[in-house]
Order: sequence, then structure tokens, then C-alpha cells
Amino acid sequence: MSIDGGSARVRDQEWDSGSLGDMPPEEFSRLAHDVVDWMAGYLDGVRDLPVFPNVAPGDIRSQLPTHAPDHPEDLSDALRDFRDIIVPGITHWNHPSFHAYFSITGSAPGILGEMLAAALNVNHMVWRSSPAATELEEVALAWLRGLVGLPDVFDGHINDTASTSTMYALAAARERAYPEAHEAGLFGQRPGRVYASGHTHSSVEKGTLALGLGRQAFRAVDTDDEHRMRPDALRSAMLEDGKAGLVPIAVVPTLGTTSTTAIDPVAEVVDVAREFGAWVHVDAAYGGPAAIVPEVRELYHGWEGADSIVINPHKWLFTPIDCSVLYCRDPDALIRAFSLVPAYLETPESGAARNLMDYGVALGRRFRALKLWFVMRAFGRSGLEARIRAHLQMARTLADAVDAEPNWERMASVPLALVVFRYAPREMDDEAADAANRAIIDRVNETGRAFIGPTRIDGRTVIRVAIGNLKTTPSDVESVWDAIRDAAASL
Repeated sequence: MSIDGGSARVRDQEWDSGSLGDMPPEEFSRLAHDVVDWMAGYLDGVRDLPVFPNVAPGDIRSQLPTHAPDHPEDLSDALRDFRDIIVPGITHWNHPSFHAYFSITGSAPGILGEMLAAALNVNHMVWRSSPAATELEEVALAWLRGLVGLPDVFDGHINDTASTSTMYALAAARERAYPEAHEAGLFGQRPGRVYASGHTHSSVEKGTLALGLGRQAFRAVDTDDEHRMRPDALRSAMLEDGKAGLVPIAVVPTLGTTSTTAIDPVAEVVDVAREFGAWVHVDAAYGGPAAIVPEVRELYHGWEGADSIVINPHKWLFTPIDCSVLYCRDPDALIRAFSLVPAYLETPESGAARNLMDYGVALGRRFRALKLWFVMRAFGRSGLEARIRAHLQMARTLADAVDAEPNWERMASVPLALVVFRYAPREMDDEAADAANRAIIDRVNETGRAFIGPTRIDGRTVIRVAIGNLKTTPSDVESVWDAIRDAAASL
């Protein structure tokens, strides 16, 4: 065989696989073993590393070349630079004292699944492009649906993050509210509304904006003393907007808000939304996995009546990021919103098999289900339940410690595994207390002992400690509480 193109000619016997093909398998095996050994050591010793790196903006970039190499390099050198330059600049989300955001854990079973998915390197945009990847996603999400107690009517698929899953749900809601806009667009349509509490995640407002509904389409609903959406306030808002001619598009209650993990009364919210014909999307991105624990399942009462639900296994189900599950009661609504099949993607299996490209914007789809499947198999229901229950107990213990300490004020209840509180001596006014709490956060993070973060509740700066890493122990939580009090004492 030969390929001729002007003066160019390539023959099989002239092909040099050493310089034109991939890395030789024996070299890959050697380096892969080095990488796995490093990974095992990292997972075992991450507790000994500072959670937050002692670097300034630009420090990492300044240690790296400004252009790609002209000639091949030995990957042993790249691995050395990874260890010496990259790792010292990492904020270690896998650290047991990482509490600044909702924790994510790259568990060993999930990492193994991720490694295999990278080696297979498939794209299951249509069933034919990878039948096993498509069908394993169906199986894994049926398992997860059973673990959290959702009815079989919910059909799931995996996206990258909850921001994407929520935007897709809102797109389905828009399709229902404005069916004629599928062809003609939203130009000239009556304005609409998307409702959520003032404590909802910013992705709801961002999704509203991205879908062309405009920022004015988002309306924040008043909350009660526990920062939960008030169903009576929702009804009043929807009545007022209806009289003004606005279209009720969607209502988004949250099961575990970002700042306080407030649990919106989903059953009552669903009832109100149904009066007005609005889609109900439940944001359980953080809180959803905790429904595995029987004693907190009552918090989720009513979510089975929603139209869609997002749950992030990469938050509290020990699955490496990214892995966000969108469950939909009417998956055809997603298909109506997104399906567009060019000739080069037509397959004879259409109708008999699922083509996951039809459920969102992305055509390329990573094999994310494999790592989630590995996690569920490795830990089982009992293992997942026990680990999440332990996090719930650690959070309540920390809350009790804050309540027992003079000069400290807890700012919200603790339904899940987030504790928010502030340093607030009586002699300090709110402005001084805000400055003190910001200083406490900075001092704790500078020590490397823990990584905590701020939020604002009722206009005041507070300290936010989220518990959820697989390796976190009661001693770790006690240590971060000690670090916070030490920082306060040093002011």
C-alpha cells in the first residue's frame, strides 16, 4: 500500500512506528506503574500536606516554560515537574481538612474507574459509538435512583456539573412553556419567570440568563427564619406575575442550599407550582446523596413529585469530579428541547436504543458512569450509608461545640453536614465582627492546617465549614475547630 501526494510517499515498510506512533507499551507500563505508585502514596499521605498552598498568583506559571518543546521529552522529566512544581501549587480537595466548599472525594474505586475510562477513551454520543458505555450509564443511574429512594419513573443521564444539569432542566421547562419558540425563537414571546429562593445556587440565575430568558426572568422568593423558601410567598409572587401577564416557567426548590444547607419544603412548593403549570426542578446537587441514610430521608419528602432533580455524585458520593446526574420525569421534554440529528449521526438503532446526545448540548460524552459504578460496587449501600451518616454526626458535634463556646454564634441549623457560624463577642459591632471573621478565615488558611471559607447570611460575614471528605475523622473536625479558635485568640 502507498499514499501518493505530489512528492510525498509513505509505504508500510518505511513506516517508523517508534517515531510516528504512540509511546511503546513497555515504556507506558513503566511510567504507569510510577504514576500509580505516586497516586497510592498521595492518597495515603495527603493528610500531611498543607491543604492550601503557600503560593501567590503567577508563582506556578513563572516556573514553567513559555512555549511547548520543539522535540520530544522524556515523560520522566514531566513527572518530576509535576511533583516539584504542580503539586506544591495544588489546593488539596482530597484533604480530610478541606472544608471551604462542599467536599469532593476522589475515592480509590472512583479513581480506578476514571483510569479505565481514560484508557478506553470512548465517546458515547450515540448508542452505536459505544453500546456498553450507554447501557452502563442506564444501569448505574437506576442503581443510584434506588439508593436515594426515587421512583422508577425518573430517567437519568450524566452531565459534567450541576450548573449544566440545571440549565438543561430549565431548557425543558422553557420548551414546555413556549412550545412555539422551538422553531421561531423567543423573539416576541411574553416574558416569563423562574422562581427560586434567595439562597438558591447562582447556577439557576445563570441558566436563566444563558437560555435567553433574561435576568429579569429570575425572581427570588422570600424565605423563613430557617432560610427555606416560603410556599405562601411563592404563591403570592406567582399570582402577582400572572396578573402582569408573565409566563410561569419553572420553580427551583433546593435540598441543601450552598450557604446554609436549608431544605426547602418541596412537597408544598410542588403543590403551588402545579396550580400555575410551572415545571419543578429540585436542586439536590449537594444534598441528594444523603437520602441514602434512612433517618434523614424525611427531609426529601415531596421530591418525587418534581419534574426533574439534579444529584452530584462528585460532591458527596465519593466519585471523582466531574459527575452530575439529571433525573427527569419526562425525558421526552429534554429530547424535544435538544434533539437534532444530522445525517452523519443517523443510526439504524434509533428508536430501539438511546442516543444520549439527544439530552443536551454536548455531543462528546465521557464515560463517567464507569467511575460511579465502581464506587457503588466498592462501598455498597451499607458502606455509603455509614460514611455519610458519620459526616452528619461530625457536623452536629461541631455545631454543639460552637453552641457551647462563649463569643461564638451559629447562624443556621444543621440538617446535613455544613456548619456556619461567626465570631461575635458582645463588644463587637457587626462591621468589626465581619472584619474579624474574614481575618480568622485567612489566618486558618495560611497555616495549612485546614481550608475554610466565608459566606454571607443575613448581611453578615460568617465562617463556613463543610464536612464530607471520605478521610475526615472526628479528630480532624476537632483540629479545625481548634485552629479557628486559635486564630480568633490571636486577633
